[in-house]
Amino acid sequence: MTAGKAPRIAVAMKGYPRLSETFIAQELLGLQQRSLPFEIWSLRHPTDAAKHLMHHQITAPVRYLPEYLHDEPARVARGILAALLRPGLLRLLPIFLRDLARDRTRNRWRRFGQACVMARELPDDIRHLHVHYLHTPASVIRYAALLAGLTWSFSAHAKDIWTTEDWEKREKIASAVWGVTCTRDGHRELERLSDRPDKVALVYHGLDLARFPAPGSRSAWDGSDANDPVRFVTIGRAVAKKGFDDLLDALAKLPPTLHWRLTHIGGGEKLKALQAQAQALGLDDRIVWAGPKAQDEVIAALRAADLFVLPSKEAGDGDRDGLPNVVMEAASQGLPIVATDFAGIPEFVRDGVEGLLVPPGDVAALAAALGDLAKAPEKRATLGEAAYARLTGAFSAQAGLDRVATMLKRSAGEGA
Repeated sequence: MTAGKAPRIAVAMKGYPRLSETFIAQELLGLQQRSLPFEIWSLRHPTDAAKHLMHHQITAPVRYLPEYLHDEPARVARGILAALLRPGLLRLLPIFLRDLARDRTRNRWRRFGQACVMARELPDDIRHLHVHYLHTPASVIRYAALLAGLTWSFSAHAKDIWTTEDWEKREKIASAVWGVTCTRDGHRELERLSDRPDKVALVYHGLDLARFPAPGSRSAWDGSDANDPVRFVTIGRAVAKKGFDDLLDALAKLPPTLHWRLTHIGGGEKLKALQAQAQALGLDDRIVWAGPKAQDEVIAALRAADLFVLPSKEAGDGDRDGLPNVVMEAASQGLPIVATDFAGIPEFVRDGVEGLLVPPGDVAALAAALGDLAKAPEKRATLGEAAYARLTGAFSAQAGLDRVATMLKRSAGEGA
């Protein structure tokens, strides 16, 4: 390492850049602004056509591992041959073989191959590895750290906490030097499995308010005029845990005399099924399926809306949300929030204060909440003002970014 040069960090994730992971982009940009030298490693190439403005501002180099080992056989072979010469292989092999015995899948072998490639290609000045998500990406980074003789840490979020086996979470937490997670719900789960009480910290993502304009004025529409419908907006990938199927069923229960429109922003595997459901319910002429959008278009949609809704619930495989950034983004524009009393959402939204919370999966309660606020513009304004005050008073991103940057700088220094 060059004398006087700060040791660098490799920050890894499953895919980069991704429109649905603004919280990761926000953290990377925040670390860059705090003069933390790092590079980005991604297990997958990007699939989104657009990028957020933040992605254009992040200047760190990006490296892509072979997504499938057969795609780059020569590169993988070089990584495995280099691993055979590393002392770290003696540390890695017993752990990998034990993992393989409990998870006999091709994916497990792929993680091993990716780790070998990463360990071989890491620049000499990398002194610490950090990974977003505790499932597949953390396996790669754990194996690479063992091979390269480096320390590693993690940020756990939502799906990775709730769909990973206990044995795997427990052993990864023990192997890491520290970790953070972004909701009390997730923190309790990881603390339960931790090898020491202070291993995993609760650090909210918060929102970088510099990226968002101040809230604009709101309409006084109450849904009684067909020419001035109340405008609902929801944002998120069309996946089971977002509960958009419940939202459509709830909208179908609204009285025919209430005039409304819904904009959905996001892609996802269930988008066509949701569109077919909307058509079957006779709602398709009231809904705009806008698809994935970059940040400026998301903000424009929020500013044009009267109410934000997100009916999150637990998916069949156990997947669930953490505290979705879109909830805080809605608050940044002074929108009242209708959501479910589930996962990390009630850590931000207090029922009757910043919005209305209903039980997950309760379609009738969701319809009632939407109907009540649609007809009450003054109540919407009060809740929206409280949501903005909650965001600016307790959920600014700065404190969390400072904390993560300090921990990473310390770990990189100790690694050096």
